[in-house]
Amino acid sequence: MADQYVLGSVLASVLALVVLYNLFVKRNARGESTADATKAATTAVNGECRSKNGGGDDVDVIIVGAGVAGAALAHTLGKDGRRVHVIERDLTEPDRIVGELLQPGGYLKLIELGLEDCVENIDAQRVFGYALFKDGRNTRLSYPLEKFHSDVSGRSFHNGRFIQRMREKAATLPNVRLEQGTVTTLLEENGTIKGVQYKTKTGEELTAYAPLTIVCDGCFSNLRRSLCKPKVDVPSCFVGLVLENCELPYVNHGHVILADPSPIFGEMANYLKTMVASQIPPQLQDAFIAAIEKGNIRTMPNRSMPAAPQPTPGALLMGDAFNMRHPLTGGGMTVALSDIVVLRNLLKPLPDLNDAPTLCRYLESFYTLRKPVASTINTLAGALYQVFCASPDQALKEMRQACFDYLSLGGVFSTGPVSLLSGLNPRPLSLVLHFFAVAIYGVGRLLLPFPSPKRMWIGGRLISGASGIILPIIKAEGVRQMFFPRYCSRILQNSSREFKSWKLNRG
Repeated sequence: MADQYVLGSVLASVLALVVLYNLFVKRNARGESTADATKAATTAVNGECRSKNGGGDDVDVIIVGAGVAGAALAHTLGKDGRRVHVIERDLTEPDRIVGELLQPGGYLKLIELGLEDCVENIDAQRVFGYALFKDGRNTRLSYPLEKFHSDVSGRSFHNGRFIQRMREKAATLPNVRLEQGTVTTLLEENGTIKGVQYKTKTGEELTAYAPLTIVCDGCFSNLRRSLCKPKVDVPSCFVGLVLENCELPYVNHGHVILADPSPIFGEMANYLKTMVASQIPPQLQDAFIAAIEKGNIRTMPNRSMPAAPQPTPGALLMGDAFNMRHPLTGGGMTVALSDIVVLRNLLKPLPDLNDAPTLCRYLESFYTLRKPVASTINTLAGALYQVFCASPDQALKEMRQACFDYLSLGGVFSTGPVSLLSGLNPRPLSLVLHFFAVAIYGVGRLLLPFPSPKRMWIGGRLISGASGIILPIIKAEGVRQMFFPRYCSRILQNSSREFKSWKLNRG
């Protein structure tokens, strides 16, 4: 049976879009891939903090969480010879409606990490772009994949199956240990994180020590406040339905439907049938109504959180615990995998992670080097979400229409933004240029062929509104880090060299 996933961003006051992924669903029975836990004991060797498991193996890195970021990171560091202890709250297969699209840029990072086989045998479908629908019109936006190998494309899949495949692969490495448990506290001594305290699945309280603790415990992280200044925003909610026995207008494409305002959740099913169904492409309407009547409507709050780290010796934040963006662009996993590549490259020259101050200074460059990819995807997600939201404001309506028409022009007007969205061209400056090009295009539509005072006023408000959307996002991402990452990285490297020289002279 062919199923299609319908993912919708349902706002408290507006329904911005519905995204549909062509996905064959086979409910395979899958077993848990959990490594049996062994009791941790603490040891100190030459003043170094490490934990030993029952086999007496030292640990280099503790990873809190085994989702997309944690599982991929465990395999990556383990493959590099690090001894890794992963502590995950629940090692059974997750069943969620998030993390179901991996952009082509993310797939390239998966290849770089040697994890591309994790999208095999999980009913993953290839995705070649998007179809955008608005007011009876539609346009197809294809990923610019001509310069890449034929296997490179987006991938749509069940998030839980993807995570289990990566956990299984990480668990095959002899120096990676997966344990089910809940981390309750980061252990700190003189300002340095030394390890974690956690409860096993049997309720036993244990401690584990390592020179580096990486927190990847997801969007609901209870540990992030120790390592950053979180400013979590929940602008909307995600709604998911499974459509059965239907054909998408554009096969192997995500479908984005710009729809009218929606209600509060209490009226969800009735409103979806009476108001939203008519705005869905005709080929999908029967399957859409059948899915609503079936009653399995899933919801998930959308969160966004700029990365605001507090560099802490001995610890690092990654994944959704560290940085979130609106899921409209499906870029979360791409950012996480890109971050892992950056971190792996930073740690490779460091055989010993026990010099906490030096490691901390060295890892400060991680927050800068990740910026080109992360800030491009974060900024685009936030900006598009605000542009695509239905609004009574005439200037925002014009901006929304201008964006649709701009993308419909084809050529560089569509491939440019889509290459940014897909993670294939992580250039923040290119993003800003395209965003303001959309605004200027919108003003041109207003003023031609005959400008009027009213149209000129709306055009001015359109430019002002566009600035009001993107500039705060850029400010939150960090202007210098976003547009001049290499300059910032050189400053950090020089600072690190001066610190090392100081230590040698002092010794």
